[in-house]
Amino acid sequence: MKRAAFIRFALVALGLGCAAGAASGAEAEAELRRVLSDVAEGRAHAALDEVDGLIGRYPNFRLAYLVRGDLLLAHVRPIGGLGNAGSAAPERLEALRAEALARLQALRERPLAGAIPRQLLVLPKSEEHAIVVDASRSRVYVYENDRGVPRLVADYYGTLGKQGVGKLRQGDQKTPLGIYHVTSSIPGRKLPDLYGWGAFPLNYPNEWDRRAGRTGYGIWLHGVPSENYARAPRASDGCIALANEEIAELAKRVHPGATPVVIAERGEWLSAEAWRAERDAFLRELETWRADWESRDADKYLSHYAREFRTDGTDLAAWGAHKRAVNAAKRWIKVALANVSVLRSGAREGLIEVTFDQDYRSSNLSQRARKRQYWVQEDGRWKIAYEATVSGHKLLLPESFPGRAKRRT
Repeated sequence: MKRAAFIRFALVALGLGCAAGAASGAEAEAELRRVLSDVAEGRAHAALDEVDGLIGRYPNFRLAYLVRGDLLLAHVRPIGGLGNAGSAAPERLEALRAEALARLQALRERPLAGAIPRQLLVLPKSEEHAIVVDASRSRVYVYENDRGVPRLVADYYGTLGKQGVGKLRQGDQKTPLGIYHVTSSIPGRKLPDLYGWGAFPLNYPNEWDRRAGRTGYGIWLHGVPSENYARAPRASDGCIALANEEIAELAKRVHPGATPVVIAERGEWLSAEAWRAERDAFLRELETWRADWESRDADKYLSHYAREFRTDGTDLAAWGAHKRAVNAAKRWIKVALANVSVLRSGAREGLIEVTFDQDYRSSNLSQRARKRQYWVQEDGRWKIAYEATVSGHKLLLPESFPGRAKRRT
């Protein structure tokens, strides 16, 4: 008991005490949580048996070896922290400690039951699942679209960029913050071992990134090398890396062309009531924009556009002149929106992405298109800062890809 008390003290000092809440994600992490729970409760022998079983099932889970070494060392002398028995290089030990802290922090700070991520305001039927990446917790949360309400179904530990988040330029080794979409799926057999089970490329840089002058390419969700179970919290060149068994599990819920991925500096969760209020308030803004377009009142219509509006090289003044001329030539306009998706970025940008199928009909022209808008806060209101037809995507390889190949079609 005395030795177990030393272990418990060391773990608690590191913030690794018993985590509350339901188990999450992959079985290996749930087993590690049980090991640490046994340690915190003074059951050192049970913890050793648990970690031996964990290593037997996941022989490349290096963090489990580190915990096992500490458990054995605690039978001989007191330990002062995680990794006392480790023989690895100091930087490797530090990486494993960081991984342990990230995993346990996320377990302690799990979203409350029924809480809804602020980032997912409206999910159409076509978006069966959505992903929210919380960079502060090194966590990937997966939500199911339960008749329009996001419901948490899994969450995983994830590795992000070596230099953190907020990607601005090529080679900065940062993970971008923003609203993205899975564009394709690449099986591991077509990739170097660095990417493990396989990969899901994202549409970075998206339209908003390009407008902001952000550079770089090839941000993927992918696996890890076969020799590893996981990597340190900050170890990629900007991609998001999950354990191979977890990316394989995630693949069952990812649909290229339909699954959104919101990468936030810190996750934000709302009560169901607060989420509905925020969602409905924005949908009223969107509906007013649609109705004002139908009215052919150019002043009302253009009042929904931000001063910083840009699209395809056109600013607000040119856009306004074009719309006034177009509306003057029409006797009537009808606009219908369907398959509407509304996603919000993290707090840093305060940005909303709206994507919808637009059915436009008028006295002299009718057309259908998939549209995307980015809305920003201006003078206390949401206004449109970008609008364009959604285009296809080319496959951009990660900056770390062997050979530095940049682009595939």
